[in-house]
Amino acid sequence: MPSVAKMKPRENIPAAEWEMRVDLAACYRLAAVHGMTDLPVAHISARVPGHPDHFLLNPFGLLFDEITASSLVKIDMDGNLVEDSDYEVHRAGYMLHSSILMGRPEINCVLHTHTIAGMAVSAQAEGLLDLAQCSMRFHNRLGYHDCEGIPDDPAERPRLQASLGDNYAMIMRNHGLLTAGRSVAEAWMLNWCLERACQVQVAATGGAAKVVPAPADVAEYTAQQWARGNPQRQWPSMLRQLDRVDPSYRE
Repeated sequence: MPSVAKMKPRENIPAAEWEMRVDLAACYRLAAVHGMTDLPVAHISARVPGHPDHFLLNPFGLLFDEITASSLVKIDMDGNLVEDSDYEVHRAGYMLHSSILMGRPEINCVLHTHTIAGMAVSAQAEGLLDLAQCSMRFHNRLGYHDCEGIPDDPAERPRLQASLGDNYAMIMRNHGLLTAGRSVAEAWMLNWCLERACQVQVAATGGAAKVVPAPADVAEYTAQQWARGNPQRQWPSMLRQLDRVDPSYRE
């Protein structure tokens, strides 16, 4: 795996697409700044302007704070690269995001996170409670999707679409959070608000909320999915992170 993603010449990218790329890269960097990352396995997507069946996604193997406008991969709804890239496409990333983009033509950005607060609330029996203004923002405007394992099977698409419904935010049970917007800015602000609501709930309940573990068969299936992964994929990105902070371990 290369150490950095191959840069695309800006002059070869249409202006509208470049603007979308900049917004999406900024969203990744904001997520990194605010601690909403999970190594390289969470993801944010944006539909390519003028090409509704194509979208941009993070190159699998880069951390959020490494992503630039020119390094984003462009893929179709089946996860195929539309342009050459040195990086592979994260299967669960493309499947989850394509599901929402295919089901809701007005949505142009999907943001999915695995934060501590988000995962905690996703495991709580009552879901998101109306505890603060940021929580009430989602009153009767929040979908829920039961965990089926790592979402890498296209057969799950219609269930993901049905779970989101007409909403722009969803809690994925025993998994994390998802927000969507007509723009990157809208998806980011919804994500900020939903994450804040989850943080408030974790702080307010102090661990007293009833939690619901995933069913045993789903847990076993997910464990098998993790076992098929390659932990070496993420190691280079962690070394690059150390190098940016303090490379003296190499001395």
